[in-house]
Amino acid sequence: MKRLVALAGTLMLLMVSCLAHADLTIEITKGNDQAMPIAVVPFKTDDPSVPEDVAQVISDDLEHSGQFAPLSRSNLIAQPGSGEQINYRDWRMVKSNYLVVGHVQQEGNGYRISYELHDVYGEKRMLGEYVEGSRDQLRARAHYIADQIFEKITGIRGAFQTRIAYVTARGVENNQHFALYVADQDGHNTQQVLTSNQPILSPAWSPDGQKLAYVSFESGRPAIYVQQLSSGKRVKLTSFKGINGAPAWSPDGRKMAMALSKDGTPDIYVMDIASRNLQRLTNSASINTEPDFSPDGRSILFTSDRSGQPQLYQMDIGGNQPKRLTFTGSYNAGGHYAPDGKSAYMVTRTDKGFQIARQDFDTGRVTVLTDTRWDEAPAIAPNGTMVVYATQQGARGVLGAVSADGRSSFVLPSPEGNVREPSWSPFLN
Repeated sequence: MKRLVALAGTLMLLMVSCLAHADLTIEITKGNDQAMPIAVVPFKTDDPSVPEDVAQVISDDLEHSGQFAPLSRSNLIAQPGSGEQINYRDWRMVKSNYLVVGHVQQEGNGYRISYELHDVYGEKRMLGEYVEGSRDQLRARAHYIADQIFEKITGIRGAFQTRIAYVTARGVENNQHFALYVADQDGHNTQQVLTSNQPILSPAWSPDGQKLAYVSFESGRPAIYVQQLSSGKRVKLTSFKGINGAPAWSPDGRKMAMALSKDGTPDIYVMDIASRNLQRLTNSASINTEPDFSPDGRSILFTSDRSGQPQLYQMDIGGNQPKRLTFTGSYNAGGHYAPDGKSAYMVTRTDKGFQIARQDFDTGRVTVLTDTRWDEAPAIAPNGTMVVYATQQGARGVLGAVSADGRSSFVLPSPEGNVREPSWSPFLN
């Protein structure tokens, strides 16, 4: 019953109970035994008061991607600050494929960070540059450097400068306080977007990363809002009788798919945001919800129980007959396209509970990625390498993250309460 309620967009009312005020903290739960060894040496500095350990931020980013296994600092065989100081043979002894060295130097009111990436077995420098930033920008510059290193080695664009949105709540039933936050992808630099005594659901980033759409019950019934993050200015898009839920942006940012029950049971509609004109895509007695635009904007993925149980369906934007996509298992819901459009991530029910899975569109193969029991709301990094989702850790709701191949995972618990409803931003630069 609880999962059917989720299809109507109200699961949050049953699941959240506490409010987080501080940054989320990452706890590694499973490492990738095939991750590439890399050594990130503490950056040299003449200023002991540097407020951020840049090398540690870089190392953490690379580790959390699941693609790299940074050496612990206790295992570093030396601490060179530049390429001229590197003895490649030393680093081969500790079986490090790559080496990152650098220097942080105070310059005016800010800092200059120089870094180099070296191929240990090839004995060559692969990358090197310097970046500048203020005291408050050091962490952001470290994420930038991690992005460059990640892309140089893997050929995949790094997503360490992206952000996540999530919802928290405190209190007990009938006396709860909700808040919407955004934070860096590693849980730091938390900013409150909205606070309310009524539920907040389904945050969704605009394609340009400047706005969030979400559902708020502040007027006594669900309504879809769009809020500009820089100014806090917001507009109400819908407030029809019944359900107004699950907003999803089109890739060009001009349209928004949503689930509305204004004409009966929940159906999928697409709104032209400028004109507010609505196009109804589904029309059935079943529950149709959780839409997601394909990366090319031509198709909609959604959840429907028209077969008797929740499954994923796809239809083109013109509203032709929906095609069922999932057949493995009795429950598949909350689908989101991978950035390349070749697969979908979803919540599937197994004998262990509700877990995050990926289905390949060409083969139909379903791969279960998580081993927890109450997973929901998957959101995919814009480079397709990681998935963040809501889950339970004991009695608390936390955000979990798992690599796209399922080989590594971590959780981002709040130090003060439950966290739900994650949404991963697009690339922001």
